[in-house]
Parts: sequence; C-alpha cells; structure tokens
Amino acid sequence: MRLSNYFLPVSKEAPADASIISHQLMLRTGMIRQNGAGIYSWLPLGFKVLKRIEQIVREEMNRAGAVEMLMPTLQQADLWRESGRYEAYGKEMLRIKDRHDREMLYGPTNEELITDVFRTYVKSYKQLPVNLYHQQWKFRDEVRPRFGVMRGREFLMKDAYSFDLTEEGARQSYRKMFCAYLNAFGRMGLTAIPMRADTGPIGGDLSHEFIILADTGESAVFCDRALLDMPAPGLDLDFSGDLVPVVEERTRHYAATEEMHDEAAFNALPEERRVSARGIEVGHIFYFGTKYSAPMNAVVQGPDSQMVPVQMGSYGIGVSRLVGGIIEASHDENGIIWPDAVAPFTVGLINMRAGDAACDAACAALYAQLENAGIETLYDDTDDRAGAKFARMDLIGLPWQIVIGPKGLEKGVVELKRRQTGEKIELSAEDAVRRIAS
Repeated sequence: MRLSNYFLPVSKEAPADASIISHQLMLRTGMIRQNGAGIYSWLPLGFKVLKRIEQIVREEMNRAGAVEMLMPTLQQADLWRESGRYEAYGKEMLRIKDRHDREMLYGPTNEELITDVFRTYVKSYKQLPVNLYHQQWKFRDEVRPRFGVMRGREFLMKDAYSFDLTEEGARQSYRKMFCAYLNAFGRMGLTAIPMRADTGPIGGDLSHEFIILADTGESAVFCDRALLDMPAPGLDLDFSGDLVPVVEERTRHYAATEEMHDEAAFNALPEERRVSARGIEVGHIFYFGTKYSAPMNAVVQGPDSQMVPVQMGSYGIGVSRLVGGIIEASHDENGIIWPDAVAPFTVGLINMRAGDAACDAACAALYAQLENAGIETLYDDTDDRAGAKFARMDLIGLPWQIVIGPKGLEKGVVELKRRQTGEKIELSAEDAVRRIAS
C-alpha cells in the first residue's frame, strides 16, 4: 500500500483524557476514533491489527476442534429469563424494545442464545461433544468506560461454548481451550499466565483468567516467576490425547488474581520467585456444569436412554482488548512495537527523496518485489521531510523498515532496520527481502 493512497491520520499528541499508553498510541497512530463514551470506529490501521488477531484466534480454535458460527448482537429477553439472568445481570445490560414492544437486549455474552441453538438440534449423546464459537461484537454499559479499547462499552469478543455428556468430558473440553488459549497468545508474542479466578456472573466452580503483565494493568496479580519462562504447549499438540499433564504443569505453580490471592501461599515461595505485578486480562474460561442447561432444558438422551442435562463451559477472548493489551506490553518512547504476527504491515518502505528518478525507480522495484513475495508493505512515497518519515514509521511500529536514499543507491545498498531492537544494517535490496522473508 502506498502511503499517498492510504488513510493514516497520525498526530503528534493524544487527547489529555487518554491516560494509558495504549489509548494514547492508538489515537496518535490513527487506529481508532472515539464515537461516544467507550465506543470507537476502527480506522484502517487498527482494523488490520484487529483482523490479524481475529484470524490467529480462529486458527487456534479450529485446531482445538471448535466449530465457528455467528450469532446476532440482539437477543430475546425471554431466553435470559429462562436462565434467570435477565433481572440479575444488572445495569451493564443494554435493554431495548422493538416496534412491537418486544423486550430485547444487546448481548453482553451468549450462554443463553447458544444453549437455545444446541437444544434445538442436539438430542443424543452420540452427537457429543460439541464446541461452537463465534467472534462478534458485544455491549456492556460500563459506568465509567476508560482506557480506550481496554475497557470500552462495545467490544469484539471470541466466545466458545462446549457441550458434553459427563463432567469428565466437560473438563477435557476445558483443558483443550486452556491449551488453545496459550497457543493463541503465544503466537501473538504474548506471555499469558493462567490464573485461578472468580467465576463472576457467568457462574460455575472452575475458572481461569489469562493475564499478561503490564505496568498499567487494571489489577494486581501474583505468580511464580517460573510461569514467565514457560512456553505455550505448541502447535503440534495432540488435542485428542491426554492434556492433564500439560495443564497441570502450568497450574501447579502459584498464580492468582487479586480476588483469589492467598498471601500465605504466595509468601511460602522463595523470595526470588515471587512476582507481584499489574496484569491485563485477555481471556477467561469457565466450566459451569448444568447452570444453563438445566433451567433451559438442554438435555440429551444418554446411553441408558435417560434424558440428562448437558455439561457446559464457556471460553472468552477479548479480541479488541488484545490490541490495547499488546501495545501495553510492547512499546517504547517512540511508539508501538508490533509483534510480527499481528503487525498491520510487515515492512515500512521509506523513500528518502520522493521525486528523484533513481530513488523512485528503486523504491518501486523493491515495493513490487516485496509484494510479489507476499510481504505486506506500507510504502512511504510522500514528499514529507526525512525526520517526519522516520518518526511516523517508529510511531506505527511496523516490524521492519527499509530506507532507500541517493547515498545508499550510489553504494548499491539499502538500510534495513529492525524496529524491535533498533538494529540497522546496510545490504542489497535482494538480501533485505530474503532476510525479512526468512
């Protein structure tokens, strides 16, 4: 994409009410535009990152055996009355009426709706297990929406729902999602720590939050340092196998959110292994048994021909929240530093002297070569001064920068910069493409 044809409304300063770095940088880089309190338009740069994250989540859900679908944003109030949550949920739920005076709501979550889908079509244990997911916009009417996309009112969320005949089957579904989450976050360049957590309004007796550490995190978290160096299970994980050891290896170490913190257990760790920090929740999984299936009559015929309510779990990832979370975990004084897998473009190509025939020709040739190699490139072909071009590229944080100018062309080289480390080297254009592609 040529920058002269792109919509990238960057600015030097962020509004004074943007109090955390991700909110500031998302506004400064033109990723989002506030439409109302906690409600944002996603502009081209931000939307590309959002879609990158969404695709990683999709691939890891599919790898774990979940099946994608799409549910509406609007739901019938009567479904929530069946579960008993309509009145209990509180003012965070946006309740509305249509022109026929039917009570509806803008979904904050989808347990009731997916249970209704399940009970309509699944009648026998032979059709189990089932795990259905979607990535859809949600709305929760926060009293004080703040921190940009980190705590907005409208947000994009991946939510999956598992249905099993037995408790052990449901716990195996839970373990699959546990591992899939670690793999997804690992692919995004994040170290996400699973922590035992309160189940909240979702309900149930087993829950883990997935937390990334950041100085501006919303809550205090406590964990064993060993978890910070523990890799994700890996993309070659056999989800049909025994996942108990995989999960136990990552849950036997101390890790807890502020609500679940046990000071005595934490202090029993050697001092050098105690990590007390701020954390950002990027995912939350729950096992809640028959909390929804029993009142909503989501039953199947078991092997003994008896009708039994299915065992359920739900699994959420804050897709739009992750954009802010990644920035909080990966930035410097000059701007964002995108991990390769979620970057909106891989390369920023800078023409140091737009209008110079030799520079224009060299940039056009390299731009075509990068694009033909499948390397998405943002080509700064504007006539802005060099300092402004460098600052803008550092601000938007693309993983690689290639600079082409008259002096380099005389020597037959381009300058290649790695944004994460700041390392700069001179090499041929062909070698630069090979290095980026490797």
